Amino acid sequence: MSKYSTGLTRFVAAAIVYAGFAVYLYRPYLEEFNIWQRLLPVNLWLAALGCFVLSDRWVAGFAARLFAGAVYGFGPFMLSLVKFHPLAGLLVASIPWLFWPAAYVGRTRRGWLSIPLSTLPFLAVILFFQASAYYRLFAIPVRARFRLVDLVSLIAPLVMVERSIALVGFYHVSLTVLIMGFSILFVARRLGVITVLAAGLILSFCGSFLNVSPIIWASIPLVCCSVLVGAGMQGLVSAGFADRKWILLAVTMASALAIVTLLFATKYFQVFLGLADRHARLFTEAGKMYVLGGLVLTILFFMARAKVRLHWLRWSILCLAMAIDVFIGARFIVDRIM
Repeated sequence: MSKYSTGLTRFVAAAIVYAGFAVYLYRPYLEEFNIWQRLLPVNLWLAALGCFVLSDRWVAGFAARLFAGAVYGFGPFMLSLVKFHPLAGLLVASIPWLFWPAAYVGRTRRGWLSIPLSTLPFLAVILFFQASAYYRLFAIPVRARFRLVDLVSLIAPLVMVERSIALVGFYHVSLTVLIMGFSILFVARRLGVITVLAAGLILSFCGSFLNVSPIIWASIPLVCCSVLVGAGMQGLVSAGFADRKWILLAVTMASALAIVTLLFATKYFQVFLGLADRHARLFTEAGKMYVLGGLVLTILFFMARAKVRLHWLRWSILCLAMAIDVFIGARFIVDRIM
């Protein structure tokens, strides 16, 4: 089978998986949707598939690319955009597709063209808000922005579903894998990716630059981080004896996140008359997922330390933990918001 045929087969397989999961998440609500709301599962599908295609530039493994797309398209941020007009979700879904020309050109001899092409998503966001203002179609309020309390969703997105205007961050196991992805990013010195990620982060927490809601800018660093999740998975599976320090770093961070969320759970359980028990239980569940992520990373650490490859076993353990986390998290968020 040729490389083109293999790539096409994987693309179709990913498209089917994403479509099935998107329909599953919104199936109980489809009959009540109006025409605009029917875009919601389509937005998830387009976002996930776009990130899957984009990650091909840096991630080789099919499973890693599949989860890179899943943590973006079905992540807390994308799912929380249901609070706004579906066109806002469509804009966010287009971001990884708009980054693809820069990623593709970066492979060629004319790699310098990737610099101006990297501005396409930024220009698209600005043009979208300018056109929205002209036609008086406000998909998302320009003044909508992240608050300090919204940053809690970085480590406990399920706790903030009903309290945050938009969720930032990733699911728990994905976040622990992202730590490995960042390690790879800085060791490889991918300055272009770092620059784009930093620009998106800065704009996300600034004012309404050019009449654009800061919330939308968050999609840019989230796309970058989703690809890094895929790279982190690939790195964990391929890690050898010399890479064990990076896995140990990820284990340490996962353990720290587990301790922090469980401490929050303890604090909320102590509230008078059990008024905060619901939040306490959610923090407890977050702690359990971080324990799961830490356990998986610990297994991979000892495998690398013992120089045991068994890539199929590494993939099986890691993919199972990621799938459980994404499945439970996405189902919970959709049911809470809808």
